[in-house]
Amino acid sequence: MPTSQLVLFVCAGWLLNLTPGPDVLYIVSHALRSGARAGVVAGFGITAGCFVHIFAAALGVAALLASAAWAFSLLKWAGAAYLGYVGVKLLLSRSSGAGLKVDGALAAQPQTAGLWSVFAGGFWTNALNPKVAIFFLAFVPQFIAPGTEHPTLAFLALGLLFNINAIPVNMGWAFAAAWMARHASLVQRGMHWLDRCAGILFIAFGLKLAFTDNPAH
Repeated sequence: MPTSQLVLFVCAGWLLNLTPGPDVLYIVSHALRSGARAGVVAGFGITAGCFVHIFAAALGVAALLASAAWAFSLLKWAGAAYLGYVGVKLLLSRSSGAGLKVDGALAAQPQTAGLWSVFAGGFWTNALNPKVAIFFLAFVPQFIAPGTEHPTLAFLALGLLFNINAIPVNMGWAFAAAWMARHASLVQRGMHWLDRCAGILFIAFGLKLAFTDNPAH
């Protein structure tokens, strides 16, 4: 790949990762309540979920999702149900000390077990979203030159590069949200309502995903 194409790929990836969505909301909501460490762990969970889509797309699973309506619908409804579940948990959460807890993972000073829960939540938030698989199937091949000797390896390499480049963006969201929580007393006082707003947004993302048609059609 020419250097100019590689730079374009990296910049496009950064712009796409800066776009707010369920992943960004998951990182920010954890960082606001539990600090930068929880936000960073949430970001790594999302990155791990993204690796599932990269390898699936390279193996042709994403093509199956794009062509088979039943496969796309199955994963779509699973992802929508999970996002809805997260949203409902946020809506029903109660204040506890300096922070709010969701599945025991969002204490003001998260413990190791809680961080594993945050990581797992980030993983499933991404892994159960079929639109991510379709995205990789549509986006990455544009940067693979026609006639490439090993297109599958090229796809994996670009997918891994995209995912690695997303890590500093996700960490940026986490540190920015944590800084905001430390310096904005209004945010800390309104943490209860922040959970309610985040819960509504997660449910909205779930509904949006549930009523999304297969992009391939």
